[in-house]
Amino acid sequence: MNIKQAKEEIKHTVTAYLKKDDEDRYKIPLIRQRPVLLMGPPGIGKTQIMEQIAEECKIGLVAYTITHHTRQSAVGLPFIKEMEFAGKEYSITEYTMSEIIARVYRKIEEGCPEGILFIDEINCVSETLAPTMLQFLQCKTFGNQAVPEGWIIVAAGNPPEYNKSVREFDMVTLDRVRCMQVEADLGVWKAYARSRHIHGAILSYLELRPKNFYRVEADVDGLQFVTARGWEDLSILMQTYEEMGLPVDETVVGEFLHHKDVAEDAAAYFDLYQKYKDDYGIPLILEGKIRSEVFARIYDAAFDERLSVVNLLLDGLQNLFRSYGKEKAKTDRDFAALKEYRNSEGAKKEVFEEKKAAFDIQRKTLETIEEKTAAALEHAFDFMEQAFEGGQEMVVFVTDLATVAESARFLAEHNCDRYLQYNQELLIGSKRAELLAELNRD
Repeated sequence: MNIKQAKEEIKHTVTAYLKKDDEDRYKIPLIRQRPVLLMGPPGIGKTQIMEQIAEECKIGLVAYTITHHTRQSAVGLPFIKEMEFAGKEYSITEYTMSEIIARVYRKIEEGCPEGILFIDEINCVSETLAPTMLQFLQCKTFGNQAVPEGWIIVAAGNPPEYNKSVREFDMVTLDRVRCMQVEADLGVWKAYARSRHIHGAILSYLELRPKNFYRVEADVDGLQFVTARGWEDLSILMQTYEEMGLPVDETVVGEFLHHKDVAEDAAAYFDLYQKYKDDYGIPLILEGKIRSEVFARIYDAAFDERLSVVNLLLDGLQNLFRSYGKEKAKTDRDFAALKEYRNSEGAKKEVFEEKKAAFDIQRKTLETIEEKTAAALEHAFDFMEQAFEGGQEMVVFVTDLATVAESARFLAEHNCDRYLQYNQELLIGSKRAELLAELNRD
């Protein structure tokens, strides 16, 4: 399954495990609440979906990467305790509470009586910790401390082909867990990437080179790999470097994409992407000021270049959609605060008028960005119609407008006839699938 399917299944599991009967007891007895074991390659988003699940289910989350811990932090520290048996005193070894279990109890005290205890890289532990992890999965305990009731165990591990230190689980352990096999999926990741505002050059590159999204290869030079985590971290750096006016060359890219050919290819494409932005004058297109030579070039351009221009247009529009969304949220907050003040006891007319004047300025700011965004969208459609005449590029353009949250909200609030027209005419779902299938075959 892909990471999106795994997320949904874990949410279902959490909901089922936390469901109670009329007597306030869990419907599925604790002994039958199998821990979830998520097995998949590194860097595909296993930790991120735990954060999303906890937030969406409104429960707590305690997450640990177990390879960062010793046996003492997982099990607890030993201490000597005096006890009496059959009239004689003996010194015995006890253990303090596990740091991990203590974190769960702190979370409970913070107001999260139910939650997820997530342990990453569980099958990559040291030899001294391996028995503890088996005990954890089989008995839901760390040392002499049980995981509190209402807390669900989710663990994640890497298949042996990705990590030399992987330890295989025996049948006894596997018979006590729910094992989910997860694979990298570009389509699912792109939906996540858009919501996280991953750099447009990366999204455009992966649209053209989908096979380079996740690669792990061993050759004479050692292990070469590219992961989803690498793309996301590279995106954050690229955006910051651009703000600082710093270049992102092949060396920098190679520090995140540990595959020489992919890093070289991606770095070359990023340079082209910036060049296309300047050559085509993307900001001018969105202002409705298209240079005559632009159409001559786009008609003769290869598909890679044409798709890059589409993504550059989408980048420019998404920046406007985000700006509009921020101003809209601020305006709504200001209006709610103004209304609350007006209805409050002791509200003074002169203070209300001052607040209203400030609100009117904010409302005008919103109207300005709203008009600019709507105009840019129409100018973008003008260019798309003249440049691509409803071809594959238009499918990509209209589909991405629909799937990014900020643009989807704007389109829901503002009627755009051409968007609705193309959305129906192009049968977005099937044509998009055909286009991506074609790109995957190349």
